[in-house]
Amino acid sequence: MDSNNNIRNQCDTAETPPRRSFLKTAAVGAAFAGAMLMGAGQAHAATTWKIQSVWDAGTVGYDLFEDWCNGMEEKSGGELVFKCFPAKAVAADSNSLFDSVRSGVLQGMNPFTLYWSGKIPASVFLSSYPAGPDQPHQWDIMFYSMGMLEKTREIYKKFGLFYVGPIQHDANIIHSKQPVNSLEDLKGLKLRVPGGMVAEVFQAFGASTVSMPGSDIFPALEKGTIDAADYVGPAVNWELGFSQVTDYILFGPPGVMSIYQPVDLMDLTVNLRAWNALDPKLQQLVEDEVRIYSQKHYLTIQKRNVEAMKKFKDAGDTVSRLSQDDVDEWRRRAIPIWYKWANKDEDARAIFDIQVEYMMNDTVGYIEESDLEGVPGR
Repeated sequence: MDSNNNIRNQCDTAETPPRRSFLKTAAVGAAFAGAMLMGAGQAHAATTWKIQSVWDAGTVGYDLFEDWCNGMEEKSGGELVFKCFPAKAVAADSNSLFDSVRSGVLQGMNPFTLYWSGKIPASVFLSSYPAGPDQPHQWDIMFYSMGMLEKTREIYKKFGLFYVGPIQHDANIIHSKQPVNSLEDLKGLKLRVPGGMVAEVFQAFGASTVSMPGSDIFPALEKGTIDAADYVGPAVNWELGFSQVTDYILFGPPGVMSIYQPVDLMDLTVNLRAWNALDPKLQQLVEDEVRIYSQKHYLTIQKRNVEAMKKFKDAGDTVSRLSQDDVDEWRRRAIPIWYKWANKDEDARAIFDIQVEYMMNDTVGYIEESDLEGVPGR
């Protein structure tokens, strides 16, 4: 206020301020303006999240995820940066990935949701399971329209995590050395599967199951350690060379690639403290972008699947399909195992109950009341 009065007085008396005084005043003003700009810049400095995917570098899955992460800075106006890493780059395995996000070493992860069934039993119902909902849109309906997303977030919060949303990936299919034309052909088959509920249902049909990392599947098939292997879809399995060590591919009925893991979901999960520290507008941006990315990821993989199946056929591989009768029998055997897993804890049961209600609705019609009569644990 005093400075303004002095300047005003000098103007009123028609006195010209000395040049040195003017420069000094200008310099102070410039310094003040610079400090203000610096402070504004600090207030809006970019938040950087380190996010590790379970995709290996060089795969179509990681390329897609990396492109999406790289676009976040521009979409957020420079306020949020996603620095992505491929599998094992920071956390060496699934357990350390989970712990790294909980502790804040990483701010986020892009896993297959089913990985956490040993830590979060409910997660076995956050991706498809044997004879459950088998269409991608059904999972989006349950997550975004029937309260499953909100319930999932409640569960993950107990672990210091925030489940942003599901990411559609693909179905899992089986490659085998010998033809599998029906459920009867599973008897005695040495089969690689993920374990858990999936393994238990295959065992119910007489298959001998083993769990192993994806990187071990090709040599196991080549050596004859296993007769068949489930893994992801045609696009990735072609790149892994499965056609070189197997001759047959097993699908479900027309329109259903798989009856045991038809919608193998991934997700984006982040550290809860990191999420809560984010501006609500940026939180909404991340949620919206996950839904957009989910569609892009799924559609790109499906296009690659179509191209890969032509390559498999040209290489001489034969496709077999299970019948609708096989699906009905598969579901009959699977239902008691559903309830076994649903009753592991109250959170698993809460998620499962949403899905049973949906599957029993006439718009879906997968199960009826008669299918559940006498099921243990119901």
